Amino acid sequence: MESVNNEGYIPIKLRIFDRSDDDGDYIGCRYYKSGFEVSNAAVILVGGVGGGWDSPAKGLYHRLSAKLAKDDKINSLRIRFRYPTNLEECVVDVLAGMEFLTQMERKTSLGLVGHSFGGAVVISSAAIAKDIVKTIVTLSTQSYGTGGISKLKENNCSVLLIHGNNDTVLPSYCSSSIYNKAKEPKQLVLYDNAGLSLDEVADKVFNKVYEWLGENFNKN
Repeated sequence: MESVNNEGYIPIKLRIFDRSDDDGDYIGCRYYKSGFEVSNAAVILVGGVGGGWDSPAKGLYHRLSAKLAKDDKINSLRIRFRYPTNLEECVVDVLAGMEFLTQMERKTSLGLVGHSFGGAVVISSAAIAKDIVKTIVTLSTQSYGTGGISKLKENNCSVLLIHGNNDTVLPSYCSSSIYNKAKEPKQLVLYDNAGLSLDEVADKVFNKVYEWLGENFNKN
């Protein structure tokens, strides 16, 4: 494993073997390690169909990961999807990230954060890995592919849904409809004058997500 770079994370490549050959494929990741030997929580953060290292709310993912690692003994793994329009393959990427974290750090609690299409990815992933996912956060999520939300009650997984009322790409009723199907504990936060990226309320989103993760990991 490489050392921490000057941006505060360790570049990681997770290998995925294709079902049709032995060449495999790689998932690009950025691992924000707290530096503490004992840490029983970690967060995985994913973007949307744009792929790459996209992040909502003016660089939320880097800011959040850096603060969690520095102040809260919580490690984070940002994942760059191999096929950012394929829900099934993106879930595979997140599950691979979970396996990496549990093997490297032996985490007992995981949180998942996803933006736009990534919201459906984290809901679907949490429905599969119910034993270790303790909380999920969706940001401007789509509604397609989120049927697994009703399964999260089995492990008392908490759900935070954040959306902007001015989102013209994925209207806020996407999050509202998911909220209505989710079981407690859950919370829906709608911001006026905010669009898909949530850039207009970046600081509010940062504070809300940061507080939510801390509170919900402490409960578990």
